[in-house]
Amino acid sequence: MKREELVDYLDGLLVPGKFKDYCPNGLQVEGRGDILRVVAGVTASQALLDVAVARNADAILVHHGYFWKGEDGRITGIRRQRLASLLANDINLLAYHLPLDAHPELGNNAQLAQRLGWVADGRFGEQDIAWLGRLTTPCSLAALSADVEHVLGRTPLVIGEAERAIRRIGWCSGGAQGYFEQAIALGVDAYLSGEISEQTVHLARESGVAYIAAGHHATERYGVQALAGHLAQQFGIACEFVDVDNPV
Repeated sequence: MKREELVDYLDGLLVPGKFKDYCPNGLQVEGRGDILRVVAGVTASQALLDVAVARNADAILVHHGYFWKGEDGRITGIRRQRLASLLANDINLLAYHLPLDAHPELGNNAQLAQRLGWVADGRFGEQDIAWLGRLTTPCSLAALSADVEHVLGRTPLVIGEAERAIRRIGWCSGGAQGYFEQAIALGVDAYLSGEISEQTVHLARESGVAYIAAGHHATERYGVQALAGHLAQQFGIACEFVDVDNPV
């Protein structure tokens, strides 16, 4: 398919114009005009770029791209090397940040709920990015943590009493610990995000609401993976998800 067709389709599907984001969404670096092979990943790191070059990819699709608000805009060092890899190999870079968090089916939060068996029934937080819902089968915090570890493949950091009963839950992938107070006010028994801050521990202890930090990378693998699968099914192009290991 043509690059413009792919970009138009993704923009129509994810509707980036609805969001005030910290980076440009959509086509960030222009490459060749024909798209036959796509490599997808969480972050446009040099490691992912190297895989894309080795696979002779026409485009890279990520959640975390480039040109973040407040960053030094000079093209030097690591930034120069990354852009040089893309431009020298004529590879397109497409990135969708908040739009991919929020999508009701393919988004990071939707995919977390699907994999963990949670039922969503509301949204909250900045631009309704965070999700609210319930467990299909209530369980203890210890059992919930074990399930998260099994599904995500990494041990989460958990603040709370192991025997605490969990029915209502809030969640938001990535660095969304800032929504914890809102989740507490909404009456959840536990809140899950990718990261945790120092003050988050005190909020969990003093409120009695459990906090699960399951990893920024670990909680944001599934949206772009689902999106890549969707593109492959929709257009018959080769879309490969590459999980560059990241312990954070």
